[in-house]
Amino acid sequence: MTDANFTDKDIPNPRSLTKTERRTKRRKAAEKRFRAYGLTAILAGLTFLVILVYSIILNGLPAFQRTVVSIEFTLSAEQFKEAEAALLKTRVYSNYFITSFTDTVNGLGLSSEISSDSIDRIVGKIGGTLRKFYRNNQDKVGQPITFDLPASSLVERYFKETFSRESISESNRFIRAEDLDLVDALADAGIIRQEFNWLFITGVDTGVDNPGGAGIGAAVLGSFMMMTVVLILSLPVGVAASIYLEEFAPKNWFTDFIEINISNLAAVPSIVFGILGLAVFIQFMHFPQSAPLVGGMVLTLMTLPTIIISTRASLKAVPPSIRDAALAVGASKMQAVFHHVLPLAMPGILTGTIIGLAQALGETAPLLLIGMVGFVARYPETILGGFEGPNSALPAQIFNWASRSDAVFVEKAWGGIIILLIFLLSMNIVAVLLRRRFERRW
Repeated sequence: MTDANFTDKDIPNPRSLTKTERRTKRRKAAEKRFRAYGLTAILAGLTFLVILVYSIILNGLPAFQRTVVSIEFTLSAEQFKEAEAALLKTRVYSNYFITSFTDTVNGLGLSSEISSDSIDRIVGKIGGTLRKFYRNNQDKVGQPITFDLPASSLVERYFKETFSRESISESNRFIRAEDLDLVDALADAGIIRQEFNWLFITGVDTGVDNPGGAGIGAAVLGSFMMMTVVLILSLPVGVAASIYLEEFAPKNWFTDFIEINISNLAAVPSIVFGILGLAVFIQFMHFPQSAPLVGGMVLTLMTLPTIIISTRASLKAVPPSIRDAALAVGASKMQAVFHHVLPLAMPGILTGTIIGLAQALGETAPLLLIGMVGFVARYPETILGGFEGPNSALPAQIFNWASRSDAVFVEKAWGGIIILLIFLLSMNIVAVLLRRRFERRW
């Protein structure tokens, strides 16, 4: 045999370590394009997120500021008796206030021509507010009381520069140009001013006639009660069902059928659960309509598939060696699950539960079907009465305000979105803290 001498000409496809092949260039170019696509998608998502947050803050922050008319008013005992004895009680209270308001304005020398209609256009119909105050505080009769009354909708918008004099038409019966002249004079005298709107956070809805005094506090309490019902019902049921399906249930066609239906239920539109709650809980079981109890039960049905799926994933993530080690030292199947597997899966279970609750908190369609927009939200007198009585929730209240024609209500709807986002952000922060608190490494 003789040694064979090979040259580059004898190799079919000569390759060089210093020269990049065409296929390698195409592969690297494809990797660069993929990275560019991913970076573009991230930048686009962040851009839309910034636009969304900016729009919410820009439109919602004015709801946290209100325009008030601060006026001192004294109701004598004789006037109180006369007003309560009259047929149109609120009209009598309003006339007393208008007289006092006119005297105050004339005493300051701001205007010599002021009518009851102009006062109504500035502060609205306040007879009901005065009557409610003095009936609940009869010891205040005869004493000078300073009332901070919310300004009318157009005066509110005028101070927030979303309404101008140029937009006033001659046929406008809600505001006149001379009314704004009086408003400017009252603002210079300190009678009309702007302040932080605590009433928006702590107050209740006032109906369509008083947008300036509307608040979202009762709806926040309604959402809290509703989420309490969801947590109490969904967490034990969802975790128990997950443990049984993942650790104890035999693997056969029946359990496969259940698992498929749980996955399908997680994709069912929320309005379907609302129809189910309306038919079962209200029409068949005759539970009270528009109550946080019924809303919580409906949202529990919607949240259970999410909790079951996330809990099963957390249990499945625990290594099988943990179970085998527990069984090897003599633990029973139940002891291995509850003493070893469940504590290790707890961070994922809590995270999935809170994410499910956060999803339920923002649902509106089921609440509309059970009538949680059919009542004006009020603070309950007792805790149990709060669960059983009519109330509203954050998304339902936001929908209610957004559907009204007054621009101040739409502004408050944006402010309600800020409150809702703060609520959701708080729940997610709690989920992160709980996850780190119960997290164990193996």
